[in-house]
Amino acid sequence: MAPTPDEIAAAPKVLLHDHLDGGLRPQTVIELADEVGYELPVRDPEGLRAWFVDSADSGSLERYLTTFEHTVGVMQTADALTRVAAECAEDLAADGVVYAEVRYAPELHVEQGLSLEEVVAAVEKGFRLGESRAAAAGRPIRIGSLLAAMRQAARSREIAELVVAHREAGVVGFDIAGAEAGFPPTRHLDAFEYLKRENAHFTIHAGEAFGLPSIWEALQWCGADRLGHGVRIIDDVEVHPDGSATLGRLAAYVRDKRIPLELCPSSNIQTGAAPSIAEHPFGLLARLRFRVTVNTDNRLMSATSMSHEFTQLSEAFGYDLDDFQWFTVNALKSAFIPFDQRLALINDVVKPGYAALGARRAFARVQAPSAS
Repeated sequence: MAPTPDEIAAAPKVLLHDHLDGGLRPQTVIELADEVGYELPVRDPEGLRAWFVDSADSGSLERYLTTFEHTVGVMQTADALTRVAAECAEDLAADGVVYAEVRYAPELHVEQGLSLEEVVAAVEKGFRLGESRAAAAGRPIRIGSLLAAMRQAARSREIAELVVAHREAGVVGFDIAGAEAGFPPTRHLDAFEYLKRENAHFTIHAGEAFGLPSIWEALQWCGADRLGHGVRIIDDVEVHPDGSATLGRLAAYVRDKRIPLELCPSSNIQTGAAPSIAEHPFGLLARLRFRVTVNTDNRLMSATSMSHEFTQLSEAFGYDLDDFQWFTVNALKSAFIPFDQRLALINDVVKPGYAALGARRAFARVQAPSAS
């Protein structure tokens, strides 16, 4: 039985791949731009929202990334960063997200004089403020930060040290982001080696715009705990006419090791990593029992939310509430917070939440004949 919109909205969700600078409210972008005299391509909220989506909907990761010039451009003060982070937490909580790991690149927010430390402090302040507001509204959420280094720059070791310095204050891991082609993760081996020595967690954007070599390097050279996107692992899976599949060595390794895939269906369509939701590798990877997770990537540029991603996947592949619980538990198993905290969220929040939805559905079925 297909989940209803109300059930999808109410379902507890866990998000591992969401960019802070890709999820701003259009009205916030306009107001922040007004404060600093930043020029935007469009001045009204709905027009600006449409501009971001249309500009990102290019089929190219490189062109998709150019849209961030305008969001990053208005995120250059401590107050702006705090506001954006607080609103991010509130918006995710309103969508039923109970735990999220939100990533951002501190080095992109220093153009007006902030230090890297000040950037992190401002964002963490915003997340705590947003958590407090969400709890007061009856939608509690926990936010962990991932600090990203830009793969085309040379500050990854510096950002990695920030992760370790702030891991008691809400920072849970590290990432590298940016255009994959021409910028392999092995350029940042010193950062990854440092993180491993410090027992810190990290994910790597890999297997989105670039193929299997990107995934192989992220895992076998760098030691990534998770794959940011990882959708191109499908290139190592051969599907036979009868529907059965044979996994290549790398795909088998990813599945056998239960390496989490941070799949972002809507975003993948925009960047050309998949042709459509119905043809997205998510369906096959889930059927083959890879550790798939559902993510938004950039909510503004993709005009999406976790509820929207769930809805699309349900329509394309027939997923029901049990499937959504499976994907959500996958995400919590893969989160970068301690095991006991992950387990508590699974047992005390996610499973009871889905059980309540199931009970509500069963009650509605019992009541339906008498209502008629």
